[in-house]
Amino acid sequence: MPNFPIPVSVLTGFLGAGKTTLLNRLLKDSALADTAVIINELGDVAIDHLLVEQSSDGVIQLSDGCLCCTVRGDLVDTLADLVERLQTGRIARLGRVVIETTGLADPAPVLQAVMGHPALVQAYRLDGVVTLVDALHGGTTLDAHVEAVKQVAMADRIVVSKTDLVEDAASLSALRQRLRGINPGAAILDARDNAANAAELVKCGLYDPETKSADVRRWLGEEAGDHDHDHAHHSHGHDYAHHHRHDERVKTFTLRHEHPLPFSAIEIFLDLLISQYGDRLLRLKGIIELAEDPSRPLVVHAVQSLLHPPARLPAWPDAERGTRLVLIAVDLPEDYVRRLFVAAAGTPAIDTPDRAALAENPLGIAGYRR
Repeated sequence: MPNFPIPVSVLTGFLGAGKTTLLNRLLKDSALADTAVIINELGDVAIDHLLVEQSSDGVIQLSDGCLCCTVRGDLVDTLADLVERLQTGRIARLGRVVIETTGLADPAPVLQAVMGHPALVQAYRLDGVVTLVDALHGGTTLDAHVEAVKQVAMADRIVVSKTDLVEDAASLSALRQRLRGINPGAAILDARDNAANAAELVKCGLYDPETKSADVRRWLGEEAGDHDHDHAHHSHGHDYAHHHRHDERVKTFTLRHEHPLPFSAIEIFLDLLISQYGDRLLRLKGIIELAEDPSRPLVVHAVQSLLHPPARLPAWPDAERGTRLVLIAVDLPEDYVRRLFVAAAGTPAIDTPDRAALAENPLGIAGYRR
């Protein structure tokens, strides 16, 4: 029987970043055996799939046994068709799906297709987002296209390509620093390094079925995400803010609460956050200690206005408990979101000079008292 849910990896990056080149290399790795590849192309004539390998009627059989599908219509229909093929025996095994987006794409609709369909959510789980950045043109692309900034901001892994063509080490270092400022929680890899192999890139998820273990810190990108946002995004002074106009709009921050929370509190917070700012929320990832059952952490994941059905881990993977929510967003009022979280949680979740006043009036509403 199929081993559901099947992990889905999204490979994105702006035009010319080298997605197809990397994909061809990764498909030769045994870690991607029994992998289906969906190529989400732009335009009336599909040609990118012809660059992956030899194609026949929209299905590509690679020499190592991987199965690749090109998109023939809607992404949801393609994913559903893969499940139907697997259940009827037309596909013997399906260990993973890789979706390569068009270079101009905002990754959010692709992630929403995987996370939001009531049938697909039972068959698939979003494992992670891998974003390629061209070392030669990455800086100018980020300046000119907000889609490129979103691709970086939503990534679990960032792969810098064409580094061998950059002669100025300082410019390459500046690009890496800029990528780190946009997304402090993502691992940044060089496409030429051995570390950028299939297993390292695609296994971004919280829970690894092969080891039956969960790595919360890695999944949340906590260590980097906890850095002070102003430092990460404005450490280059006025010139940085002027030239990198898209970058400064992206914020990454973490909400913490040390004690178990009732599910109703989390539900209220997420509902208010998504209803008010869902269009600005690039990604939200979190693990929660519930008052109703503290022994089994609740995992939440959202992309813009879509909240993936919460899942439960069988046990805590380490000694750390409590609630940790990592938010990556565009133009999100961080102070208001923190106060909203405080109001839902019932006690202050952050250090503040006026902690008592914040506890009494967490949303800063005139005349409000608990």
